[in-house]
Amino acid sequence: MSTARKETTASRRAALLADRIEEGAAGLAAFCEGLTEAEWQTPVSGSDSRTVGIIVHHVGTMYPIEIDVARAIAGGNAITDVTWGVVAEINAKHAQDNADVTKAAALELLRRNSKAAAEAVRAFTDEELDTAAGFSLSFGAPVTAQFVIEDHAMRHSWHHLAGIRKALGRNS
Repeated sequence: MSTARKETTASRRAALLADRIEEGAAGLAAFCEGLTEAEWQTPVSGSDSRTVGIIVHHVGTMYPIEIDVARAIAGGNAITDVTWGVVAEINAKHAQDNADVTKAAALELLRRNSKAAAEAVRAFTDEELDTAAGFSLSFGAPVTAQFVIEDHAMRHSWHHLAGIRKALGRNS
């Protein structure tokens, strides 16, 4: 009995996505390394009382979840139980549990998990990147695994860096 084996080829798109994940995380880490303790403890906005430090730790914490979601979509599995309410609960619990996170710990987590996320993304094939399934955060629309990677694992550090810069009045 012969077993057909799926051939996989390195995906240039996956490699570029992974590079962008690393670039975003490196930019966030580089900016935050030089922050004072007072800046590290600054809330990111009037509507989000999480501090810069909690946000950096949050970005690092979310990479494994974001990659798991992308893998599920790549496997053709709809994600139906992730809502913005669930995200808000996760974020609130994370903030409470990590209120005293140190800069060293947060930056180490960010670096370690962004590297692991990038390595995981490099393993995606073009076929997996192109696979679409319903995603509850996108109103059930059938989105591709590539979209999930771009809109979550890749964009996350860029999004929060912009918010941190704004909170600290350092937009340039």
